[in-house]
Amino acid sequence: MKKITLFRNFDVVRGGSIHKGCAVAVSDGKILSVGDNSEIKDAEIIDGRGENYLLPGFIDLHVHGGGGFDFMDGDAAEYISASKFHASHGTTAHYPTTLSASREELLASVRAFDEAAAAGGGAKMLGIHLEGPYIAKSQKGAMDEKYIRDPIKEEYEELLAVSGNIRRMTIAPELPGAIELGAFLSEKGVLPSIGHTDCVCEDVIDAYTRGSYRLMTHLYSAMSQTRRIGVWRRAGAVEAAYLLDGMYVEIIADGIHLPPELLKLIYKIKGSGRIALITDSMRGSGMAQGTQSILGSRKNGLPCWIEDGVAKTYDRTAFAGSIATSDRLVRNMVYLAGASLPEASRMASETPAEIMGIKNSRGSIDAGKYADLVVMDRELRVRRTVVEGETVFEG
Repeated sequence: MKKITLFRNFDVVRGGSIHKGCAVAVSDGKILSVGDNSEIKDAEIIDGRGENYLLPGFIDLHVHGGGGFDFMDGDAAEYISASKFHASHGTTAHYPTTLSASREELLASVRAFDEAAAAGGGAKMLGIHLEGPYIAKSQKGAMDEKYIRDPIKEEYEELLAVSGNIRRMTIAPELPGAIELGAFLSEKGVLPSIGHTDCVCEDVIDAYTRGSYRLMTHLYSAMSQTRRIGVWRRAGAVEAAYLLDGMYVEIIADGIHLPPELLKLIYKIKGSGRIALITDSMRGSGMAQGTQSILGSRKNGLPCWIEDGVAKTYDRTAFAGSIATSDRLVRNMVYLAGASLPEASRMASETPAEIMGIKNSRGSIDAGKYADLVVMDRELRVRRTVVEGETVFEG
């Protein structure tokens, strides 16, 4: 007889509501049933005592590292350590993300992912997100300009041939060959995403129409807005994201990259069904404030500081990445943006699952889906993280 674990006396966040005193039965890594479940006997009981929420596990579409580890080091052990760190903050599945780098570093990171994903540990690694190198130099953020280039057909074909785990690529749509690259990726089941771009609105519409681009990478960050070109005022990528109803956006809801006013504006216009909360965190996530860190690989990365709840460049003139965690994003959408807990949960779980085409198996608490669950207390602090039915963090 298969073991059954019963989560009972929880306020379950499900279907846009909070179901008080609900129970969720888990068996063989999946959700068996949701409801009263009083007829289930001889189950292992995890009791919420009416004091805790049970939410679907958070799915982070954009994360570079954490806990002192970074995916650009090309080491499977670092992948696993970062995955365990983020699991302690409620992330049950994620898409490790690279930076613009040399061909050799990208290949090393991709191969390390394959090894780490096979071994497992912490949050489930569902696929790779390549952020660059096909981006605009004018919107490079903290990335090293020497690694930024226009799309190279032979290069991206090689990357996809080396690993079948690439699931997404962030691209500036105004670059030569970007529309063709988007169409190529879409045919291969890889999501093309718009980011690190200086494009005008028409470029986004073209990419959306002909290149199958359906997601904006960290809205507002490293992204064009309305500006004058010559004597003409031209809308940018941000305005295009609002204009296109079918365009999804991801946001770094740390309250720093996007202040509360912008969190409220994005939520008001796009709604929880088109927003994915992302950490975009680098290795400094979880490190003490006032310490030094590195954005990217230890070998070729950018030295930075961890302070004021964010990573800053060494000269403190710009951000050098996020140190957010998924639970912090959810709290901020509730406390800073005014979203309800079910709506914040949707942005952290269900909408990311929809974007990546995995909604049938993850993203909500429904029978038949993987038992990816997060227990949070009334202050929205993570108390337990469950990945495919197994507790990977308890605090």
